[in-house]
Amino acid sequence: MIQIFEFAIIVIVISASGVMAPGPLFTANISYGLREGTKSGVKMAIGHTIVEFPLVILLGIGVFSLESFPEFRTIISIVGAITLFIFAFVQIKNTLQNNKNITSIPKHGPLLTGIVLSALNPFFIIWWLTIGFKLISDAMLMWAFSGILIVFFLHIWMDYVWLGGISFLASKSSQILSNRNYKIIMVGLSLLLVYFGIIFLLDISP
Repeated sequence: MIQIFEFAIIVIVISASGVMAPGPLFTANISYGLREGTKSGVKMAIGHTIVEFPLVILLGIGVFSLESFPEFRTIISIVGAITLFIFAFVQIKNTLQNNKNITSIPKHGPLLTGIVLSALNPFFIIWWLTIGFKLISDAMLMWAFSGILIVFFLHIWMDYVWLGGISFLASKSSQILSNRNYKIIMVGLSLLLVYFGIIFLLDISP
C-alpha cells in the first residue's frame, strides 16, 4: 500500500506540471469554456484521452520488449532526468513570458480540438517518450503489465479535473487565476520537476 501511495504521489506531481502547463490546449480550453462551460473541458479531455491511451499502451509494450536489455533502465533514467531538467527550464521560461491570452477562438469542436492539439503537440509526445516512459518502466517493474494501466489512471484523471475545472471557471469569469498566482504555481511545479529529475538519477543502480 505504501509503495503504490508513494508512486502515486510521484506520478501526480510530475503529471501536474504537464497537465497545467500553458499551451494551445490550455488556451483553446479557456476559449470553449467561455462559451460552453464545463462540458467543453470534459469533451476536450476525452479527445486528449483518445490520443493518450493508445500511446501509453504502445510505450508499455516497448518497455516489455526492452526489459531484456540490462542497460535499458539506466538509459531511460538518465534520459528521463535530463528531459525533466529541460522541461523545468522551458516551462519556467514560458510561464514567466506567458500572458495567458484567451481571446483566440478555435475553429473545431472541443472533442476534435482535444484530439488534434494533443496529437500535434511535440511537447506532449516528448513527455511520454521520455518522462512518461520512465514512469511506465518503474510501474511495470513493480506491477508487471498492469503497471501500464496504473500509470495511465493516476495521470488521466488530472486532465479531466483540470480541463473541466478551468472551462467551468472560464464560463464564470474570464480571469481564471491572477497571472501572478498562476506563474507562482507553475514555477513551483517546475522546481519539483528538477527534484524528481535528481531522484531519477539517484535511482540508477551502481
